[in-house]
Amino acid sequence: MTAATTTDSQTVATALCAVRPQVPVDRLVTDLLPPRHFENARFATYRANPAHPSQARALARLKEIADQITAPRRGLFTRRKAAPAVYLDGGFGVGKTHLLTSLAHAVGEALGPALGSGAVAYGTFVEYTNLVGALGFLPTVDALAAKKLVCIDEFELDDAGDTTLMSRLMRELADRGVALAATSNTLPDALGEGRFAAQDFQREIKALSDRFETLRVDGEDYRHRDVVTDSEPLTEDEVTAAAARPGATLDAFDDLLAHLATVHPSRYGVLLDGVSVVALTGVHPVTAQEVALRLVVLVDRLYDRDVPVLLGGSGDTRGLFTEEMLAGGYRKKYYRALSRLGALAEEGRKRV
Repeated sequence: MTAATTTDSQTVATALCAVRPQVPVDRLVTDLLPPRHFENARFATYRANPAHPSQARALARLKEIADQITAPRRGLFTRRKAAPAVYLDGGFGVGKTHLLTSLAHAVGEALGPALGSGAVAYGTFVEYTNLVGALGFLPTVDALAAKKLVCIDEFELDDAGDTTLMSRLMRELADRGVALAATSNTLPDALGEGRFAAQDFQREIKALSDRFETLRVDGEDYRHRDVVTDSEPLTEDEVTAAAARPGATLDAFDDLLAHLATVHPSRYGVLLDGVSVVALTGVHPVTAQEVALRLVVLVDRLYDRDVPVLLGGSGDTRGLFTEEMLAGGYRKKYYRALSRLGALAEEGRKRV
């Protein structure tokens, strides 16, 4: 997709609403890669905080797990240990995703492209559930079983059906010898000791709980950090003018929300192919939960790809979701989206 065209020496932004992404089935799997935002994350670049020794212990253990996954089999009749399964348990901002992407990079770089499209699949909980929705359960199992490692970032427990689906998927993959690694997602108002409770994860993945090793990753209490990066809205004229550049898209907020309803969430990433800036006019609070959840998925894909946004309208990012949403069962999704969207909006403001 070309995100902008040039006519009479004047650049005109393309609308995301004009894009109807067609995605080959195999790309849905090959696109399961560590996000661009963490493309440089490696074990060597993770800075363990001496004040929290669990960070160094988790780092050392994950290095061992990477070696275990990539170790060659010593003989035809050598009995191989069960593939490792690890769960990173910790609060927000302690580097769990950095560690998880470092594990993915370490395994992928050690094994190279020997396994077709790659040795590792990396995605969020939502991306995997969307993949099953697009491909079907058994084709998804078959596709992921060809991997050495499947990483699941931000494992979510707010939907019983999706949690059961993911538990079954992980069980099938573990039975086929695929290594698993997952991180949690925390709630800003339900942190307890500052972490997502490992026992909740273990309880919900009943059939797999004995296989998972829990690695605690302590860090600064999330309550001492800002939940949302505030970003003041731009004027409509500022947004429109800033969008007149190659790689930019320009949409009315309501038009984009309506368009997202016509595109399967597994294709939202492809919707952003070739896009360097997303500009939106008329941004306002979202009141329908199904609309808000689609927006959350789009924000995640924008964040994964480091695509700045330009927001014009009457409301700032903090007021995007209703108080009921922020207090409800999907609140962790909404808080994550607000934090990410605020950061992307600040990057967008720098371009105005």
